[in-house]
Amino acid sequence: MTKRNKAYKFRLYPTEDQALLIRKTFGCVRFVYNKMLAERKETYELLRDNKDALKKGKPPTPAKYKKEYEWLKEVDSLALANAQLNLDKAYKAFFRGKAKFPTFKRKRHKQSYTTNVVNGNIQLLGGHIKLPKLKMVKIRQHREIPSEHKIKSCTISMTSSGKYSISILTEYEKEIESKEVKKVVGLDFAMNGLFVDSEGKKANYPRFYRQMLDRLAKEQRKL
Repeated sequence: MTKRNKAYKFRLYPTEDQALLIRKTFGCVRFVYNKMLAERKETYELLRDNKDALKKGKPPTPAKYKKEYEWLKEVDSLALANAQLNLDKAYKAFFRGKAKFPTFKRKRHKQSYTTNVVNGNIQLLGGHIKLPKLKMVKIRQHREIPSEHKIKSCTISMTSSGKYSISILTEYEKEIESKEVKKVVGLDFAMNGLFVDSEGKKANYPRFYRQMLDRLAKEQRKL
């Protein structure tokens, strides 16, 4: 048995108070991310020639800012923790040479934050979904999530037009059946037929565009 992930996306219909808290969470996540990145950037500029010191240094955490900025306590702490994880991933990708140095987040057309399942804090309950801090939010669940799928996390997002949606990430187990290889065929790319296999058979590509060239020319002249 192997574990697989699958996401299900649905529309959310929060109340005015819930929508206000969602937008506040977007801002707090962006604020914390930029704060942590600013500190890391300053440390990087000071110690960029000392890689060992950079690796040993303790990165800032969202908890550090809650004492100074009390309003951070109003939003979902898991959303702030995920902002730290996202920055950690971006930072590691930079040091591995797979990405550029992380950039500051700006208020974009589409905003989002991610929260995780902890002790049943996220549940689907008859046309509503229970979410941290938001409690019961109305959801348009147009398809069922299989009972064997376990919810891992949720990403709440808002479009530029003010529509809210939620992407529910689930985990499930799937048995992979091993099959015996009875026959092997090699494929070779061909300009005039897409491919030719090792037995001489061609793909017989239909070439719809070539077949319609004459008619297309007539229609273009009419236009």
